[in-house]
This record gives sequence, C-alpha cells and structure tokens, in this order.
Amino acid sequence: MIKIDAIGQICPMPIIMTKNALKEISEGTIEISVDNKISKENIEKFAHEMNFHYLTEEKDNLFFIQITKTLTNKVENKKSNDTVIVIDSDKMGQGDDALGETLMKGFIYTLTEIEELPKAILFYNRGVFLTSLIKSSVKDLLSLQERGVEILSCGACINFYNLEDKLSVGSTTNMYNIVTKQLSANKVIKP
Repeated sequence: MIKIDAIGQICPMPIIMTKNALKEISEGTIEISVDNKISKENIEKFAHEMNFHYLTEEKDNLFFIQITKTLTNKVENKKSNDTVIVIDSDKMGQGDDALGETLMKGFIYTLTEIEELPKAILFYNRGVFLTSLIKSSVKDLLSLQERGVEILSCGACINFYNLEDKLSVGSTTNMYNIVTKQLSANKVIKP
C-alpha cells in the first residue's frame, strides 16, 4: 500500500496528491492522511466520482482514506473539450482580498493538474494581471498553453492597465472574440 501524508496541506494539494498517486498505479491501494474534514470529504467525493472503492478511518483528529483502484474502474480520460473559462479578476470571490488571491492562484494551479482541459481561458478587466504581473499564475498558464489551451487577454484591458509590454503568456484579443468564444462554447465557467 502506498501512503501519502497530506497533513498540514491546504486545498487543493491533498486532492492533487491523491490524483497523482492513483495515476502512478494501474491497480492497488493508496492511503492518504489528512488533518481536516474538508480535505477528507473532497478526497471521498473524488474517489466516488472516479468509481474507486474507498474506506475512511478517523483516529486522533486525523483522517486516513484508503482508496482502491482496480483495472475495471471506469475512468474517462478526456484531453480537451469546448469549455471556456472567463476570468475577470485577479481574485476569486467576494470578501477578503488576500483569500481571494490565494483562491485564484489555487484555481489556476488546479487547472494544470486535471485531465480535461478547457479549450480557452479568457482574461478581462483585472484578470489580465494574471497573464502579465502575477508570475506564479503566468507559470501555470504557460503550462496550460503548452498543453493546447488558448490563453487570451482583452487588449482594451491590457491598454487600460498599461500592461502592453508586460503580457507574459497568451495573446491579446478583442470583445468580439471574447463574445463569440463564449457563444460557441458548450460550457462557460467563471470562477
């Protein structure tokens, strides 16, 4: 049995560690340990969605989740689809700015760890800071671009924020293209 220690790790790392460990084996059991209920529930939900058998044990305020992968588990491995993600801020959600920045960084990083990639990611308004000034996001977006995801930033927004010579990933686009990409997508996601 492979054991993974995710104690002290924050979202999305426990689920990514689990996914990566399962990817390394064709069949067998892994055990991942976490120290919070949210991580436990996320891993259980992941195991359920992937049709893996799992068993959870709680001991001393820690959770130990054993996941068994067999050759008969049905797992879809889609490489890409017609989903478009639109990002209009360098923060995710309303409320505390520092939390919002952490969530957005986690969202973009998590995209690099999933199999089913979006067709394109459209950045506008303060979202263009993620394609220019926020280096950790640029690195993750470059990884997605290398895997075929189209990265597009609103040209008017780049100009408004004086980022013309700071764009580090993808290319600029216009509102017409932003609208038509969303209209032709089978799904549009806004984090």
